[in-house]
Amino acid sequence: MKTPARQTLHRAAGLRAGKALAAALSWAIWTGAAAANPAANVPAPSPHKLERITEFFNNEVATGKLPGAVVLIQQHGKPVYLKCFGVQDVATKAPMTSDTIFALHSMTKPITSVAAMMLIDAGKLSLTDPASKFVPAFADVKVGIPSTMADGTHYLKLVPPDRPVTIEDLLRHTSGITYDYIGGKLIDKAYKDSGLFDGMFDNKRFAERIARLPLSRQPGTLWRYGHSTDVIGRIIEIVSGQTLYQFEKQHILDPLRMTSTKYVLESAEERARMAEPLPNDTILLDSERERRAHPEWESGGGGLVSTLNDYTRFAQMILNGGEFEGKRYLSPAAFKAMTTDHVGPGSGVGRDYYYFPGDGFGYGYGFGIRTDPGNAKPPPPGSIGELKWDSGSGTYFGVDPSLDMIYIMLEQTQNERSRILPAFKALVYDAFAADK
Repeated sequence: MKTPARQTLHRAAGLRAGKALAAALSWAIWTGAAAANPAANVPAPSPHKLERITEFFNNEVATGKLPGAVVLIQQHGKPVYLKCFGVQDVATKAPMTSDTIFALHSMTKPITSVAAMMLIDAGKLSLTDPASKFVPAFADVKVGIPSTMADGTHYLKLVPPDRPVTIEDLLRHTSGITYDYIGGKLIDKAYKDSGLFDGMFDNKRFAERIARLPLSRQPGTLWRYGHSTDVIGRIIEIVSGQTLYQFEKQHILDPLRMTSTKYVLESAEERARMAEPLPNDTILLDSERERRAHPEWESGGGGLVSTLNDYTRFAQMILNGGEFEGKRYLSPAAFKAMTTDHVGPGSGVGRDYYYFPGDGFGYGYGFGIRTDPGNAKPPPPGSIGELKWDSGSGTYFGVDPSLDMIYIMLEQTQNERSRILPAFKALVYDAFAADK
C-alpha cells in the first residue's frame, strides 16, 4: 500500500495435497464455530473490561498521541461496543463519528482480493494463470540476485524466473514483487531509481512499470509484501472490462451499501469528513500527500478510503462466510480457499523478518489467518482461525468465527500504530476472557 513515501475455484487449483490437513482443520474450525455454534455457547464480553478500551483511547487522545479513533466490536451481528474518540482533524476540531472517512491503505487489499476471487468464482480467472497472460510485460520479468564483481562492486544479476508469476502468487504475496523499503538495498535502489511513481499513471501504466523491475525472489519461494495486489487490481480491470472501482462498486460496494468507500472523494461534504493525522506524523502525512496526488491511480493495494459503518458490513460478510443480508458474494469453495493458509508447512514458501502476518499466523488470499498459538510465551491474544489485516495508517480489523465476532479500529497514525495495535487487540480479547 505504499508509494515512495507510503506505501469452480479453478477446480481447486490452489489447494495442494501437502496442505489438505491444514485446510480441512481451518475450515472445520470456521464452519463449526461460525455456523454451528449457538450464541449461548459463545462467551459475551465483560462490560467492565470493555471500559478498559474506553480508558485506553481516552488517554491516547488526552495525552496528544492521537487526534481520535473509532472502535467497534460486533458479536452475533450486533454491536457490543461502539465508541468514537477525539476529533477527526485537530485543525477543524470536528468530532470523530462512525461516518468519519479514513484512508485504509493496506486494508484495501482484502477488498481487492475478494473482487479477484469473485472473478475466479465466475470462471473468468484462474489461480494458475500467469500474470503475463494479462500484462504481457511480465513475460520478460527477471529476478534480481545480489552479486559482487571482482573489484568488490555490488550489483543485481538479472536471471530468468524459474517459473512464471501466477495469480496465486499475487494473491498470497509470493510473486517476488516488493515495496521500495523491503527486499535488500539493491532491490530497494532499483525501485527508487525506476521512476515508478513519476507523473500521471493509472493501473495499466503502473502494472507495466512494475513488470520492468526485478523480482526480489524467485516466484513462490518467499512471502514478500509489496505491490502484488496493485497488479491484481489491473488484472481485474482487464478481465472485467471495467475500472477497478467500477467493478468493486458494482459487485461489492453498492450491494453491501458501502456508500463512502471509494478511491477519490467526490464532494466537499465527503472531504470534510476525512480524518487527518497529527501534524507531527510526517511519514503518514507524506504518504497521504502522495496518495491524494494521484487520483487517477486506483491502487488495489492501498488506495481506498472508507468509514467504520462501511467496513463493518464488509467484515460481517467475511464472518458470515461470504454472505450478507441474503446475498452471496463468494461461493463456499472460493471463501474456503481465501481463508486457508497457503504459505505454511508444505507450501515451499519461506518467511523472514518482513513476514507481516506475524507470529502464529499464516496467510490466505488477502487475509492473515491464525493457525497456531505462535512462539511467544505467553501466546499473543486471539483465536485459532481468526482473520485479520491492518495498514500503515493504523487501521485494523479482525474476524473471529469462534466468538462470532468482528472488531475494527480506525485511526490515522503511523507514529503510534505499532504500539496501539497490539494493545488494542489485547484489550479486545481480554474482554472475552473469563475472570481468573
